[in-house]
Amino acid sequence: MNTNIKLRIWGEYACFTRPEMKVERVSYDFITPSAARGVLEAIYWKPQIRWHVDRIVVLKPIRFTNVRRNEVGTKASAANAKKAMRAGHGSLGIFVEEERQQRAATILRDVDYLIEAHFEVIDGDEPAPKHYEMFKRRAAKGQCFHRPYLGCREFDCHFTWHEGDAPIGDYSDSDNRDFGYMLHDIDFAHDMTPRFFRAVMCRGAIDVPPFESAEVHA
Repeated sequence: MNTNIKLRIWGEYACFTRPEMKVERVSYDFITPSAARGVLEAIYWKPQIRWHVDRIVVLKPIRFTNVRRNEVGTKASAANAKKAMRAGHGSLGIFVEEERQQRAATILRDVDYLIEAHFEVIDGDEPAPKHYEMFKRRAAKGQCFHRPYLGCREFDCHFTWHEGDAPIGDYSDSDNRDFGYMLHDIDFAHDMTPRFFRAVMCRGAIDVPPFESAEVHA
């Protein structure tokens, strides 16, 4: 039963925000497993399957650029939302013109990755080969449920199905490089806890440990 896929993704800009940077956005050096999972789910998502990212291959040099972006300076309050639900009415809107702020951001430019992943069937009667063929067909045709993006919605993600070995990239002959701890994903079952892993690149590839493994820490 083959559930392994390879997807090549690329884009002009990307920003995979480091959570430790509180004021201005600063991107990780490459795509996070959670962002890669988001791309896969944008192409093919079913409640009966769960995606797991196994490896990320960096194909182009890691380059940063600085930009200024318009963002809002506040967010919707959960307490106000609960209050409005109980009362049956209330104002939850955010007026962008009043809350707009310009913030500097350090983002990636001209990115290109190969995502190696697999899925597991967790429910339903549809066999794994059916899900595999549906994803393959959608990826090859450029079809998606919603447009995938590279960290922020304004940074479009282009994608295509990939067969065979990974292409030769700029880091294919490089030594090991330790990027420190990187966000793996959010543990939704345990109070939305972020979990991290040690990201080490070997010849352009970063092996992603399973989410439940001892290598992934809260």
